[in-house]
Amino acid sequence: MMMAKVFCVGFHKTGTKTIAAALQQLGYRVMGPLGTTNRDIGRVALELAEEIVGRYDAFQDNPWPILYRELDQRYPGSRFILTLRDPRDWIRSQVAYFGEKESPMRAWIYGFGSPVGHEDTYLQRFTDHNREVLAYFADRPDDLLAMDFSRGDGWEALCRFLGREAPDEAFPHMNRTQPA
Repeated sequence: MMMAKVFCVGFHKTGTKTIAAALQQLGYRVMGPLGTTNRDIGRVALELAEEIVGRYDAFQDNPWPILYRELDQRYPGSRFILTLRDPRDWIRSQVAYFGEKESPMRAWIYGFGSPVGHEDTYLQRFTDHNREVLAYFADRPDDLLAMDFSRGDGWEALCRFLGREAPDEAFPHMNRTQPA
């Protein structure tokens, strides 16, 4: 039986490693970040993605969230998971994790390669993205699952969405931090 592709379209620092671990426990071959240091990522992201989609079942972290519309069109029947997080906790995590370190991927997504000094821009992009994804799938609730791990979402919602049996083990929580 062929599995539908699963594209995790929540931004980094929203539980992308957690969803990857959960999907791996369910038997999915998971691909993580792709092209994060590629200086031309904005121009080549879709091409890079298409080169590897056939080798994996599920995808998380960047650039996957930015490409959700194109992926939906190119891979009919795919499932999409939007991982969410409180925006204040998210931006604190961005700044703490990335600091002033620049990356071409973040420059493409936010207009600035580092969150430091650009917190408002990052927050606006984050909230706009989440709103846009929810609006895009508003008439297709069976194709999108929104999950917030800080609110206790786990096996029940994920397995129901994917039509899978929940494992008899704890839901993985990677890189868990406490809200400040």
